[in-house]
Amino acid sequence: MAKTTPLVDIHRVHGATLVEQDGWVLPARFGAPLEEYQAVRSAVGLFDMCDYAAVELTGPDRASYLQGMVSNDVKKLTLGSGVYAAVLDVNGKILADLRVLCAEESLIILLKDFLKEKVIAQLNRYLVADDVEISDAAGRYGMISLQGPHAFLLLNAAAPHQDPPVHMNEHRVLRIVEREVRAIRATHTGEEGFDLLMEVENLAQVVGEIERAGTALALRWAGLQAQEILRVEAGLPRYGIDMDEDNLLLETGLEHAVSFNKGCYIGQEVIERVRSRGHVNRKLAGIALDGESPAQRCDKIHADGKEIGRVTSSVFSPKIGRPIALGYVHRDYWAPGTTVSVERNGERIGGMVTALPFVYSTSP
Repeated sequence: MAKTTPLVDIHRVHGATLVEQDGWVLPARFGAPLEEYQAVRSAVGLFDMCDYAAVELTGPDRASYLQGMVSNDVKKLTLGSGVYAAVLDVNGKILADLRVLCAEESLIILLKDFLKEKVIAQLNRYLVADDVEISDAAGRYGMISLQGPHAFLLLNAAAPHQDPPVHMNEHRVLRIVEREVRAIRATHTGEEGFDLLMEVENLAQVVGEIERAGTALALRWAGLQAQEILRVEAGLPRYGIDMDEDNLLLETGLEHAVSFNKGCYIGQEVIERVRSRGHVNRKLAGIALDGESPAQRCDKIHADGKEIGRVTSSVFSPKIGRPIALGYVHRDYWAPGTTVSVERNGERIGGMVTALPFVYSTSP
């Protein structure tokens, strides 16, 4: 049975259309997705991200243990810092992507809820002698996100005389209407942004204050449809759509999720083998398409009379004024400017490989 966001009553007041995605009922739109999109690009948008889960690791061995379980460097984290990483299998394939935050007495793993059970099972599988406790904070936390060039101004207005985090994945505990909120510097759109993680019982009060403070900053709720356009324009792969257990991490272009100097972790041998070879055989690339209609997931990508890849995501980009797509392309064809075509419903649609992101932030 799908889980429903704890903010559902607020969304209904705003006239949201609700849909199910990845086992959660969330707002698809609040009227016109294009207006929600424009708010994020020009001002600030508010996202419901309660489909994210938190897993807490405590105990004296938590850092050294997690260092061997994820692709990025956990041991270098200090209080208030964080890092993006992936959990891999022994073949270097991606089981999940996540963020690791260094808190006062714990490491907090933030990830999509539908990936949580798989990650906890993987962590427990290799937990033998380490003094670590893995706690599923199911139902305890909820999260919203501020995205757009006015996100910093809005957070300052809602949490005055405090210091929001500055660097990506940095996080600090702030107080909004006397409720504790962990503000995490994060982008899901290529724009400036902050994720706000808090106890579920504090969500309604904090959202109310965010809405009040955002009135002067043209704040709008943005649903899944607008979020998807923003994500694809920013070239950000989504687990379960653009990457999954069939993908090597370095195929996704997420090199910032990897430390090549940290030493051994599960899947590290494959990562090193790929790096020593100098390339993967395919890579996630951007494609700008002709016409007006986006491609469909799994549409074939062609060049030189042969299939060279498949589309994973596609939207119509308001910023560029044409359809765009993410897809895996063979290494002989992933250079920006390469002419390709996409087979859509038996027809060939022209296109060109494009560097990611498609759209650069409008934030200062």
